[in-house]
Amino acid sequence: MSRFEIKEIVEAEEEFNGRLFPLPRAEKLQLEYAKLFSAHLGRLRSGKYFEGEVLVVTGKSGSGKTSEIVNMMANFNAAEIALPGGQNARMVSKELDRKGGWKDLGKKTLRAMGYPIEDNVRMTQSAIWERVAFQGRHQGIVSINYDEVQHILSGKEGLALEAELDSFKSILKSKTWPFLLVLSGIPELDDKIQHFEQLGRKVTHVTFTDIEYDDDASTVHEMMGSYALEARLEVSDDLNSEDFIHRLATAGAFRWGLVCKLVRLAVCEAKVQQSAELTREHFIDTWVSKTEMNPLATPYNHDSYDTYFRRERPFAQMFDL
Repeated sequence: MSRFEIKEIVEAEEEFNGRLFPLPRAEKLQLEYAKLFSAHLGRLRSGKYFEGEVLVVTGKSGSGKTSEIVNMMANFNAAEIALPGGQNARMVSKELDRKGGWKDLGKKTLRAMGYPIEDNVRMTQSAIWERVAFQGRHQGIVSINYDEVQHILSGKEGLALEAELDSFKSILKSKTWPFLLVLSGIPELDDKIQHFEQLGRKVTHVTFTDIEYDDDASTVHEMMGSYALEARLEVSDDLNSEDFIHRLATAGAFRWGLVCKLVRLAVCEAKVQQSAELTREHFIDTWVSKTEMNPLATPYNHDSYDTYFRRERPFAQMFDL
């Protein structure tokens, strides 16, 4: 075995990857999407023109929204729901960035659909998006998830912002094949979209909220135990305390995705150390590796951890300015 291949981490992540701890928000996301898709499917069956709708999913960075959407997309595609044309309904996803305009985004969308298109292809923006609609209809791709949408809207205000949002609206209005869009990003995305009433009135919102400790402490505890169990580790009594669970939530800035990541890292550390038990030291060791912080001043052992580590700055000390 290569010195670069740590067997314990490989095995743990092979077991964990793509498996999400079930949270109520996943059911909420699926239900809202199912409502929109069912209406979309009914309109497709009518054979008459209609415009698509938009599901906007927002949450702080590290809230876990991307993982939940990817998981929903996998389940949706596996359902093989028949469309009027005989194809199975599918969703594809593309993460946005600050580079390029709508012509470039059209090319990226085609590639997400599995359609090969070169960067230097001589096609107009309009022709590229017509190809997107044609491929959607041909392949049964009814839905597109654009992730990190705030990037393409960054710095845009007034008429410039309206122009960007109007382009999203045009995807919904395609006479060839209207799409059901899933737009995801940070909370500020909601405000941006509501700025343009013609798009905003087509939107259904799902918000991924922070951990509310009083209500969610038992779920955080259950999540930690679930990952330890999957890795065949005992959980030390010390970790079952209310004090430690609050410290863990604080370390993850009360964001579900970050807390999950910290638990997985600690479990992997325990496996590397060939421990039979998950302990506080494994959490401390992974925190130090991520932050280069003094091991005596982590959220897992600092006396004033609840004021020293703040929600708005994950993995940073309050005074590390």
